[in-house]
Amino acid sequence: MHDLVIRGGTIVDGTGGPSYKGDIAIDGGLITAVGKVDANGREEIDATDRIVTPGFVDVHTHYDGQATWDPEMAPSSWHGVTTVVMGNCGVGFAPAKPDKHDWLIGLMEGVEDIPGTALAEGMTWDWETFPEYLDALEKLPRTVDVGTHVPHGAVRAYVMGERGANNEPPTETDIAQMSRIVEEGLRAGALGFSTSRTVLHKSVDGVLVPGTTATKEELLGIGRAMGRVGYGVFEMASDLKREWNEFDWMGELSRETGMPVTFAALQSIAKELPLDEQIATMRAENAKGANIVAQIALRGNGIVMAWQGTVHPFRFKPAWVEIEGLPWEQQLAHLKDPAFKARMLSEANVFPESDIAELLKIVAGGWFIQFEMDPDFNYEPTQAESIMARAAAAGVSGDEYAYDLLMRDEGKGFIYFPILNYADGNLDFLEALQQADDTVNSLSDGGAHCGTICDAASPTFMLQHWVRDRKKARIGLENAIKRQCRDTALLYHLEDRGLIAPGYLADINVIDMTRIKLGKPWLAFDLPAGGKRLLQKAEGYDYTIKSGQVTFRNGKYLGVHPGVVLRGPQTTELAMAAE
Repeated sequence: MHDLVIRGGTIVDGTGGPSYKGDIAIDGGLITAVGKVDANGREEIDATDRIVTPGFVDVHTHYDGQATWDPEMAPSSWHGVTTVVMGNCGVGFAPAKPDKHDWLIGLMEGVEDIPGTALAEGMTWDWETFPEYLDALEKLPRTVDVGTHVPHGAVRAYVMGERGANNEPPTETDIAQMSRIVEEGLRAGALGFSTSRTVLHKSVDGVLVPGTTATKEELLGIGRAMGRVGYGVFEMASDLKREWNEFDWMGELSRETGMPVTFAALQSIAKELPLDEQIATMRAENAKGANIVAQIALRGNGIVMAWQGTVHPFRFKPAWVEIEGLPWEQQLAHLKDPAFKARMLSEANVFPESDIAELLKIVAGGWFIQFEMDPDFNYEPTQAESIMARAAAAGVSGDEYAYDLLMRDEGKGFIYFPILNYADGNLDFLEALQQADDTVNSLSDGGAHCGTICDAASPTFMLQHWVRDRKKARIGLENAIKRQCRDTALLYHLEDRGLIAPGYLADINVIDMTRIKLGKPWLAFDLPAGGKRLLQKAEGYDYTIKSGQVTFRNGKYLGVHPGVVLRGPQTTELAMAAE
């Protein structure tokens, strides 16, 4: 008698090989048999006409605060994700001296658009060092497995105080101490170290993230902690300025330590290197023995604009400034007033001084690259679907069309503005990257950018758009599953998951591919202190199973908690035997 048997599904096992019909037996949280299972299960799932996949492994999230109060880890867990890796982009909450709590909250709020009030109310701060943070995480029950990086910003501030926070150069002693703290974190169970080197990442006060201008000596000195420990991933977001020669030191660090270095590869207004050059330069270093891996997004990295969101096209109008501090009900009353609408539309924008001034202008009127999020929105819209085109067809200005669009559903309409990864007005450039073994599907930012994006739904988008519905070249199902399960797991030394095979974790999704569909986004105000976040559910997930326990059935959270805090590399008896 098995604990659980999944019968008759089409198994997409995560290897990238052909799918096949079969059964899966699960006992004690592990897969014990795959193929024909004769014995009964205490619980059985009929997977006829369904695909059965490993649980998705999302390696780029920012649940560092939410993980201290939320067992469910939504919205990632709603989209078949059974493992998350957080602490990316150099921001996080450990190590943390008591007088730096508010500063670290402001850093996370500015970089990742997570409400500071929610973080202040939700976190207990029963830690100072990074090992103590991991201990604190273990006190909470978990629906998914959680791993994390040691974040550069917190380490720099902990060691250097105001000098570190202000991006002043470190001394050799500072670098050595930071490296020791990272080593301590890795030995306690961190999966890697992360840093940020982009001007787009600033604290809520507009100050660059600590480490943004770090020298090669600082980055190598800290990264060598991975070599001493023998594992770890060095993760980075960067503007890839030519004079920084990022790939030179990334290659040097990877070759010296034997560890992978991974970076966010995007079409970006902030990056000096075009995406093609990023990939070519990475491959030149890898040809010399490095292991650099590009993290790629599967759709435009865009913002979802709404009246109650963080950003919308009219936020620079004097009329909006007059009402932005009012409760929503009063704002809505003004927005419904025809005279108020006419005044707002007639006003000129007043932009703040900013190093992203040109971007703000496109936010406020770039109707050629902004799109109406209708119920069947596919995230690869054409120019014919732009607000500019639809406004022209309706015989109104782009401003008026956008205003009316935002007013739909009692002021709950949405506009999609793909800032990154949509320079060509399509996603064709990602087709070849989906076949590459030096890229991984990533950059969901789960738990972050709460008022602007909901890319934690990326695994569902992958299945719906790239595998099933895209009119152009698509991704094969087997390759898509491998990329979202096994490839991401292996990057972070998580050998025990991402495959459907005996001896591996029973992290599994049972999916109806005919029904897989992203739901309409909505703004919830369910974070601590009433903080807002954009959420998006999905149809088509019949079951999500974590370590042999059903955590979601038909999209409903069952309130069980088989997840754990990951402590370092994970392996299976099979993997150890193979070694």
